[in-house]
Parts: sequence; structure tokens; C-alpha cells
Amino acid sequence: MSTPTGPRSRMPSPIPFVPELAEVGAGLHRVIKNGAIPATTVGLVQLRAGQLLGSTYFVVRETRVLRELEEAEERITSVVTWRDATCFTDAERVALELVEAVFTADPSGERVPDELYGRASTHYDDKALWTLVMVIAHIGFFAPAALIAKPIPGMPPGRNYTD
Repeated sequence: MSTPTGPRSRMPSPIPFVPELAEVGAGLHRVIKNGAIPATTVGLVQLRAGQLLGSTYFVVRETRVLRELEEAEERITSVVTWRDATCFTDAERVALELVEAVFTADPSGERVPDELYGRASTHYDDKALWTLVMVIAHIGFFAPAALIAKPIPGMPPGRNYTD
């Protein structure tokens, strides 16, 4: 008996075990693709979240998504150093700052202070801001699967687990 070669996930696909997850995932995807914020902003925020979490799966996935959106390589590779990069809009910057605040502990105060929320609300109306919250929540929801089960980077959903 031969051993399969190539990348493998730690766990099999969750869908046979918890089929309800497909409904949750589909619902989150509908929200983040509702058009309230640009698809590029979604990709940039989720790429930064993947970097912060140390998830190769998310980093590879969101880099691919941004390339499919024909995003400039400079912007994709500058996400990790967005504070110093000059290629992001003010709205993108506040979205990147928001995802960092959510995923980075702040021992000296709350993670999302009123000042940051205030700046975000000047760039995003209520629907867009809730959509941005769900963009961040999407990564937060799937982070344990990405870090524990380790889906195969670069593989599309449904084919990213070794069964």
C-alpha cells in the first residue's frame, strides 16, 4: 500500500461530521459579499487576519483571492506593513487597523477604543460597518479550523481537507 504524497490536512473535512457548518459558512459568505464594502477591502482585511493568526491557509487563500481581483502585487505584499505603506486608502487603513485591534491583545486598554470605532464610522455607514465586522468575524469563526485541522493551503473549499 502506497502512502499519498503532497500536502495533507490534519483532519478530514468537517462537513460529514457537522453538516450544519456548510449553512453557517454560506450565510457568512453571503454577508461579506453583500456589496457594502469592496471585495478588495474584504481580501485585504482577511489577509491581514491570516497573517496575525499565523495561518498559511488564510494567507495563501486571500493572496490568491486578491490576485484574482487583479490587485497590485505592491498592495498584497504591503499588507503586512500597511502602516508604513502609502498604497492604501484611508478607509482600507482603518479596516486594517480594526482587524489588528480585534486580533491583537492590548494589555493597556480595550482592543477597539471609541476613537478607532469613530474613525471607522466616518468611512463606513452602518451596513458597511456591520459587514466589516462580519468580515473579521468570518476569519475568527474559521480560525480554529485553520489552525487545528490545517486545511491544505491553495486548495479550494471542499477539496482542502484530506479525507
